[in-house]
Amino acid sequence: MSILIGYLCVSRSYHRAPLFEQQDFSWQLRTHSTNDATTNLNARVEAARLIMEFVLSGSNPHSLVSSALFFTDPKGKPALLDWSRFDKISFEARCFPAGTIRIGLTTFDDKLSKPGELMTYRSPLAYVNCNPDGAHAELDLAHLTIPQWWVDMNNLNPSDLGYSLAKVAQLEVGTSNASRVGTLSRIEIANIGMHERKYGYLYFLAAFLVLAWGGFGFWFVKQYALALANDLHARMQKDLPLVAYQQLALEPHREKGKSAILRLLATRYADSELDLETVVSETGVNRNKVNDILKVEMGYTFIGYLNKLRLTEASRLLVENTSASIAEIAYSVGYKNSSYFNKLFKEEYQCTPKAFREACKAREPAP
Repeated sequence: MSILIGYLCVSRSYHRAPLFEQQDFSWQLRTHSTNDATTNLNARVEAARLIMEFVLSGSNPHSLVSSALFFTDPKGKPALLDWSRFDKISFEARCFPAGTIRIGLTTFDDKLSKPGELMTYRSPLAYVNCNPDGAHAELDLAHLTIPQWWVDMNNLNPSDLGYSLAKVAQLEVGTSNASRVGTLSRIEIANIGMHERKYGYLYFLAAFLVLAWGGFGFWFVKQYALALANDLHARMQKDLPLVAYQQLALEPHREKGKSAILRLLATRYADSELDLETVVSETGVNRNKVNDILKVEMGYTFIGYLNKLRLTEASRLLVENTSASIAEIAYSVGYKNSSYFNKLFKEEYQCTPKAFREACKAREPAP
């Protein structure tokens, strides 16, 4: 779900607005040429497509021709559009013959420009190659180039190449110095679109991910704690038959040696000095026989069975005697070293004594 919603939000955050379909978008088509650069200039807009047909003259190597969408308000007066929210402009360019065209904006500079005098406006632009087959182009509106001639004409510092998209007067399409002279030419610009990032979708995605994964994390930890508590409870229930000293009921064994060994362990398990030699000495059963009996009857070695008794009792005390410290409980069941007790307990129950106590406490029903 996160991937799906993430894909939808990210894809929708990239918004493309067709230029001619924007609300209250009005314009006038204007043409411009230098040094009698063209003959038979025909510029028009058909079906949201800007078309220029012209022949460049050969009288001047720097002859240029352009057509511009000059922005106006609904009443036909000049207007400045705020394009600061847009980061790119895209379009389909087709040229007959193939060549290089320029795409530029005319932006109002509060400190320099004079209303109505477009030569005082900043004119950032970019060059695009196109051919008769058509080519898709995207321009980064924040990284267009201010012509050097315009900087020189206005006696500006060569580094003063910035511009603002908050006040755009027109969008211009024109020829370049690489355009052919004396040839019937045609330029078509279609599917002009303005691109912006709608960060609301990204903010929604971030909020969704935080809430969704935060909620899932809380649910997961809670379920894990409950599962751990249930598992520990099941272990305690399974180990209850081993607590013979708690029930004071050892089933009679056919051999006296077996009964003596089990009774001794059940009553002396908490003695930290209890070891195999003590059992051998007090029961009269040799050490190999002691291990054999425990292996057959309980499935443990001497040390394994002794630790099982001690750890089972420790698990009970951890739950019932909450005021006792871990070290006190370790000592009470026969361990002098609390670190060693912690190690054995974790191997048996897959958690520390402290975690065991907290998990069992969490499992208890609220009063």
